[in-house]
Amino acid sequence: MDYRQLGLKVGIEIHQQLSVGKLFCDCRSEFSDDHHKEFVRRLRPTQSELGEIDRAALEESERKMHFRYQTVPYSCLVEADEEPPHDANKRAIEAALEMSALLEMTPADEVHFMRKIVIDGSNTGGFQRTALVSTNGSLNVDGKKITIPTLCLEEDAARKMAEHGSEVTYRLDRLGIPLIEIATGPDITTPEEARLVAERLGSLLRATKKVRRGIGTIREDINISISGGARVEIKGAQDLRLLHIYVEEEVKRQLALLDIKKTLRDRGARKAEPEIRDLSGLLRETKCKVLKGALDAEGKILAVKLPKFANTLGPTENKVKRLGPEMASHARVAGVKGLFHSDELPGYGMTMAEVEDVRSALGTGSDDAFFIVADEEAKARAAIVRAVDRANAGIEGVPEETRDPLPDGQTVYSRPLPGKDRMYPETDVRPILVDEAILESIRLNLPERPEEKVTRFVKEFRISKDQAESLVKVGYDDEFEFLAKEFGNSQVVARIYLNTFPELEKLGQDPTRLTLDTMKDLLTGLKEGKFAKEAVPKILASVLENGHAIDRAVETAGVETVDIESVRQVCERVVREREKFIRERGESALGPLMGIVMKELRGRVDGKIISEILSEKMRPLL
Repeated sequence: MDYRQLGLKVGIEIHQQLSVGKLFCDCRSEFSDDHHKEFVRRLRPTQSELGEIDRAALEESERKMHFRYQTVPYSCLVEADEEPPHDANKRAIEAALEMSALLEMTPADEVHFMRKIVIDGSNTGGFQRTALVSTNGSLNVDGKKITIPTLCLEEDAARKMAEHGSEVTYRLDRLGIPLIEIATGPDITTPEEARLVAERLGSLLRATKKVRRGIGTIREDINISISGGARVEIKGAQDLRLLHIYVEEEVKRQLALLDIKKTLRDRGARKAEPEIRDLSGLLRETKCKVLKGALDAEGKILAVKLPKFANTLGPTENKVKRLGPEMASHARVAGVKGLFHSDELPGYGMTMAEVEDVRSALGTGSDDAFFIVADEEAKARAAIVRAVDRANAGIEGVPEETRDPLPDGQTVYSRPLPGKDRMYPETDVRPILVDEAILESIRLNLPERPEEKVTRFVKEFRISKDQAESLVKVGYDDEFEFLAKEFGNSQVVARIYLNTFPELEKLGQDPTRLTLDTMKDLLTGLKEGKFAKEAVPKILASVLENGHAIDRAVETAGVETVDIESVRQVCERVVREREKFIRERGESALGPLMGIVMKELRGRVDGKIISEILSEKMRPLL
């Protein structure tokens, strides 16, 4: 697609956890596998200073959820919203100011925290605290200037553990971890550019050495629009590799909705009022398990006609999703599991005869569609109202909304796009004065920029520019530098991080759990010839899967080992038996002899070690 012709505009908000403790208390910012105690709350929307209620908060309240919070042994009353917040973490403020300096932003004279209404249960108090730290920065990506209007500091939400019916369970170990939020302007014009900008910002954040690492420690909100469409926010994308896919799929979705808008207007479609028909008696003998289950639970089967909406609900021939899934996601807000629509029927156990009976009961024509909801009556009626509202919005095109990312690059409706009505001042946290002494200290101690580190790595460690850029981009540059200096053989170290780690991820493992001490033990064993570098993936997989140390993982993975003295004996014998060959061929005999030794040792020893020992044994004969 020609994204510029489509008028694609993308802005990104990066949320990065900091490793400096919690923002408003002295608790540890570590995740816990065990919880301590529990308490339950319900949250309600409140008015802004102007007496308005945010539409996203209002819709969230309609879900009528209650929330169970699990404390961990080091949780405190601040996290439970039973004690006022302490003064803001000074190290978090300084980390935000350091990042501001790297982006050449203008810092605020004072940092004031605000409350942002959030009643999805992710914050115990019903709001999130956030503060503007700096403004008016920029980032250069492939020669293009990307504006950075704001950098904020805020507290992370609680960790969602489970959801069952109307109850959501959260754990408080993540709540209150400070986040740096960096927002770009809508300057990004292609999906690939969105990925590059996110990578660049991630590299700068890691350069501060004050950020947390691992899955879930950095998240992206992606704001996307095209000409004729609307701004849609994809909230909380965690996999950077899918970032451009989310943009591509959202463009396709908006194009499909614009196509539906044209179709509906060409047909003269008008916004429909939900004339709900009870078809419970008509479908009493249905074999459809969903409908039958609702009736058995003393629920109702309700249906609504959508005039002029035929063939706009189901997917197109190339499987582009249309209004049906959009309506279903809105219906689920009312608590139902979903809906059936005429573009996908007969199916799901409903016969053609039943579909014709429904059409007859609703009085639908060839251009009309219908949908069915089966559940407890009040819940089903509320779901139908929401689904009809979403269908009516299709006549206008693309509605502004927030969507949740899915692992396959698709998204699903979450809530309306929040507005300014959810913000009001935080009166429990004192403002922080940003004086010139702090700023000067930060400017004098700025970290090495990513591009500077890439140049140094190429020169110092003799790796390629592509390898150096990849190490910095994925955030393993510090570990690589330490291990390459400690053990040498920078190419092997680079390959472990750039090739082996992605292989482990494909197997469902999380290589970020491998500590520096584990990597040191691995490279020590490799240097001592206990195993060949080809065995490294199996060994690390065993470490991650079983929690073993390297020596135990070598046994568990079934890796054959030999001691270095045995290698010396084999090399010495091979040299002695081929003394004449060595004298005739000189140094060029090394290659053939290495092949003989490696074959005998069956690949259990790294080739570099064999080369060094053979060279030593051959030297007196040259």
